[in-house]
Amino acid sequence: MKTDIFKLLLLSGAISMGASASAQVDLVKEGKSKSKIVLAERTEVNRTAATILQDFVQKISGCKLDIKEKGKAGQGDILIGSSTSSSLQEDGYQLSTIGGKLVITGKDNGPVYGVVSLLEDYLGVDYWGNGEYNLEKRTTISLPSIEKTDNPAFRYRQTQNYALATDSLYKWWYRLEEPGEVFAANYWVHTFNRLLPVEEYGKKHPEYYAYFDGKRHPGAQWCLTNPEVFEIVSQRIDSIFKANPDQKIISVSQNDGNNTNCTCPECKKLDDAAGSPSGSLIYFMNKLAKRFPDKEISTLAYLYTMNPPKNVKPEPNVVVMLCDIDCDREVSLTENASGQYFMKALKGWSDITDNIFLWDYGINFDCYLSPFPNLYIMQDNIRTFRDHHVKMHFSQVASSYGGDFAELRSYLASKLMWNPDVDVDRVIKHFLKSYYGAASDYLYQYIQLIQGALWGSGHRLWIYDSPVSHKEGMLNPVLMKRYKVLFDKAEAAVADDPVALDRVRRTRLPLLYSELELLRAQQEKDFDEVAQKLNYFEEQAKHFNNPAINERNNRALDYCKLYRERYMPSTEKNLALGATVTYLVNPESKYVEIGKTALTDGLFGGASFMESWVGWEGKDAAFVVDLGETKEVRSIDTDFLHQIGQWILFPLKVVYSYSEDGKTYHHWKTIEMPEERAGMVMYRGVKAESQTPLKARYLKVEVTGTKVCPTWHYGVGNPSWFFIDEITVR
Repeated sequence: MKTDIFKLLLLSGAISMGASASAQVDLVKEGKSKSKIVLAERTEVNRTAATILQDFVQKISGCKLDIKEKGKAGQGDILIGSSTSSSLQEDGYQLSTIGGKLVITGKDNGPVYGVVSLLEDYLGVDYWGNGEYNLEKRTTISLPSIEKTDNPAFRYRQTQNYALATDSLYKWWYRLEEPGEVFAANYWVHTFNRLLPVEEYGKKHPEYYAYFDGKRHPGAQWCLTNPEVFEIVSQRIDSIFKANPDQKIISVSQNDGNNTNCTCPECKKLDDAAGSPSGSLIYFMNKLAKRFPDKEISTLAYLYTMNPPKNVKPEPNVVVMLCDIDCDREVSLTENASGQYFMKALKGWSDITDNIFLWDYGINFDCYLSPFPNLYIMQDNIRTFRDHHVKMHFSQVASSYGGDFAELRSYLASKLMWNPDVDVDRVIKHFLKSYYGAASDYLYQYIQLIQGALWGSGHRLWIYDSPVSHKEGMLNPVLMKRYKVLFDKAEAAVADDPVALDRVRRTRLPLLYSELELLRAQQEKDFDEVAQKLNYFEEQAKHFNNPAINERNNRALDYCKLYRERYMPSTEKNLALGATVTYLVNPESKYVEIGKTALTDGLFGGASFMESWVGWEGKDAAFVVDLGETKEVRSIDTDFLHQIGQWILFPLKVVYSYSEDGKTYHHWKTIEMPEERAGMVMYRGVKAESQTPLKARYLKVEVTGTKVCPTWHYGVGNPSWFFIDEITVR
């Protein structure tokens, strides 16, 4: 018996010598209260724990237990309080019924997590979020003998789910924290520009910012060896901590984007000695850590700073937020080449610090509504993190409403972050049975089938993927038919249960969307069938509140509208269909092969640049479309992609010329393009028209790109891309 529990039992009154140490505790008997909830301390955490317990006991039995904020707990009562037990870590909890009382103690948020454990493990409550839960109503609630101590694998656990924005209970139940609760003033990632705003210092002090390519780049990263930068940032951090005295950690971390670090002589000297750009970063963070010894300074090991320095260790109060963004996801991080590269970095950091925050990416950010079968690799990765000194973990699984198994994905992530050794298959089966009812077996079969299909295909699973990438793998026609059969059976199994049926149909959205994407990229298709599928998807999208397509917040109903305008057949013939394209300025090497046909194949690209698009980086483009013979031409339209998160920007200018002989060209039109800063994925057709027909066989297209990311973009100073897909000539 732990000392702190003895203290709470003594606080609650003398232990009845006649009571068995393993006596059953009755909370409710035949609809009448046999217990009250007593708070050992008047804290917000204890009140939250008591309220959650009171609410669910009432939902189960119809009986409302009283909550007492002072007084003693008698026989059969519930005592909730904090703990000083050395066996408990941050957020850990203990449950005990010794002495005929239920005692729930914990550190930090532990009392709430103890209540959640009691409700889940002993009272059979499942909570899904947004007010959705399962429980068995009964008039008597009796607890068996309980003696349980439980600690989390990570002191900070974060994941994503749509319910976090709408349901205050969700984060408590799933034992999650949000950055604003822990990081001072919500400074938790990509904070360089917040701490040293380019709007304030960029023009007056360009020397504060990164030097590369022969000049300073305000808006890029900091010059980490500039003493004035250190002093300004230190003063700001001091002010932030003083304004937030209860918070002990702040992130001082690089802006998003790669290869924007300072290479001035002083910074380069540190980085060269360290064998990594993290050298100057850790130099700066260690100085901050010494300036604020009673606080924690969190920083990113991300993209160019992923690899650790070889000659310096982070101070104990520096938190290294290591990110595995560039890794493939079809197998665990220890099993593929990209993962092996990351593992080398993880091992390197774990050799020099035991204070690592691991940011793991577990969904397709370009395509939330697409299958992403990685449920069975999550455990291997999280165990690996635990075994390499990771203390804080963000499992970024998106879990947007309507996204691929959104509810299950968050549920499993939260369970694994608390205990990486849970039986994953058991957790998945329990969730499916409780959430989908009679449809669960079919959905379990679907999960197993698509997971095996991915592994069998040998294709990579990437966080910026497209369903089209898997058209010959896990989404091939044979498998798509099998998935359809399973979901049809799942819907039929819950046809009389509108709640479960809605859940099944919402879970089916990624397959419906993928089917439309696959058809979009297919040359031969029945457009009447496509229209029917599009109409059904639109109907479901309306019913399920117009879910997000991707992290850029493009929406399903906008996609349906775009599909009709962009991908359904036009009544006008495209004279460029099948035409030969000759490049005067070649696209990047990886796009040369697809560039032979993509611009005139009649298929318009989608939101992912991974299929159909042809790209140029850091340069202009020029090519000639050969129509095969002289024709009367009234218009030409070139299709461009805008995807700011991938550094894909609309070009600055497009110039069209025409020729009959391929030698002498006549200027048709120059079109200046307005700058676009929107975060959403966008498409823009750049069109030239003539009132009278032009006689032309050859059409020249010259494109002036931005070439480098502008000052407002987080890739400032680095090469930018533009992508073209279809050329339409009428």
